[in-house]
Amino acid sequence: MDPLTAAAAAGVALVVKGMAESAAQEAGRSGWNGGARLVERIRARFRGDTDAEGALDQVQRQPDDESAQEQLQRVLLAHMLRDRDFEADVRRMVDEAVAAQGGGAQVNAALIKNAQVFNQKVEIQGDWNIS
Repeated sequence: MDPLTAAAAAGVALVVKGMAESAAQEAGRSGWNGGARLVERIRARFRGDTDAEGALDQVQRQPDDESAQEQLQRVLLAHMLRDRDFEADVRRMVDEAVAAQGGGAQVNAALIKNAQVFNQKVEIQGDWNIS
């Protein structure tokens, strides 16, 4: 999973986590209360894009719906690719969430539950550029 897709997946996971915390009345007790800020930033970026707004609303109505989460991730990723300032904001908020929860891989794995992990040798042939 490339870093941008991972950031989008983590952003969606944080939106879902924020919805779960709000429903459980735990948002005020959370170690990181940026979930509402992230949702508001996403909502502001999506304003005027009815498909994107609908994807966010669907996840807010049904946070456990994996197909809604996947749709939101696709839309979020598309907006991050089009707007580098928005991408930077999402990445910063994801980083803040990781830091608030003690950092480390366990948080990333928990946030990005659908990530594919390869534990075998990876071989690359031909031209390969990393940017």
